[in-house]
Amino acid sequence: GLGRGARRRGGPLPDGRGPAAAQARERAAQEGGRDAYRSGRPLRRQAAAGAGAKGAGLDSILLGEGRRGASGMCSALGATGRGHHARRSRGPGGRGLRDAEPAGEISGACEASRRICGAPEVFAELRRRGERTSRKRVARIMRENGRAGATRGCARRPKGGAKQAAPQANSAPDLVRRGFSADGPNRAWFADITYVRTHQGWPCLAVVMDIWSRKIVGWSMSARMAAEPADGAPGTAVVGRGPPGGRVRHGDHGSRHVSLLIGKTMREAGIGPSMGSIASPRDDAAMESPMGHVEAGCAHARAFEARDRAASEIFGCIGCSCNRVRIHSALGHLSPEEFEARHMEGAVKMAA
Repeated sequence: GLGRGARRRGGPLPDGRGPAAAQARERAAQEGGRDAYRSGRPLRRQAAAGAGAKGAGLDSILLGEGRRGASGMCSALGATGRGHHARRSRGPGGRGLRDAEPAGEISGACEASRRICGAPEVFAELRRRGERTSRKRVARIMRENGRAGATRGCARRPKGGAKQAAPQANSAPDLVRRGFSADGPNRAWFADITYVRTHQGWPCLAVVMDIWSRKIVGWSMSARMAAEPADGAPGTAVVGRGPPGGRVRHGDHGSRHVSLLIGKTMREAGIGPSMGSIASPRDDAAMESPMGHVEAGCAHARAFEARDRAASEIFGCIGCSCNRVRIHSALGHLSPEEFEARHMEGAVKMAA
């Protein structure tokens, strides 16, 4: 027929298609004149990323009205022009008005935690303040406003059976035995070390946490991965807390935790060393949560320009976010400082 002959000769087809029309479309796409809403995919993705509820397509049309024609977007989404104009003249619905107040509270809670806490922690914080809401509602409002908690990648265990680690002569016994609780302050301290990304190298951050209140009681930072930060963190904890001897410091089998320097410091302070099993992260699981909070919120969030800047922001994150703002379910949804303050109030009342 005519179409096949024209296609073999390279001429235009009766409906206008052909090489010339294809070249014109390519030129228009390169110049930015191609209608991106013709297929409807970008607009549908925008609608799905915003509010997954009914009416999200009309809301997306309102957002892109200044850049694209309303009629083309309506046809791409299968909406009617009458519905678009009715949605434009209508104010926010009852659900939107009801969500306005908790949205402000949710934004404040997210900013207070440096955008680290997710929906469960934000929901627990709102319940502490007396707000009547649900966890799913908090998650929906956070999703609609583009807010999400910090996430960390999880290392996968290699395939095959677990390798038996060689015994170490200088390792300490496990005095904790996965007992992640204590009957009072300064009974058991957990320690961990991590790297910090800077443009001046990879300094080392050491942290010590009191398992009783989940409060980070000591931290130290050094320009290199050595025994100094691992020794400085419990040193600052001893100076700040100043309790009598009889406590335990629990850590892994890293070379910084078994150095002669930190062994001397612990002996002088009356601290008993404790170490979990080799290649068993569950023995140090209680320390992974606060260390992950510090890493996701500050230490590994970006590369710092200088080591001094990194130390300032990390210490601020530990002192403000971890100890004062972040709440723990193990503490009855209280922050570490609130938990210790209530304990002190109870002790004073008992003594009186």
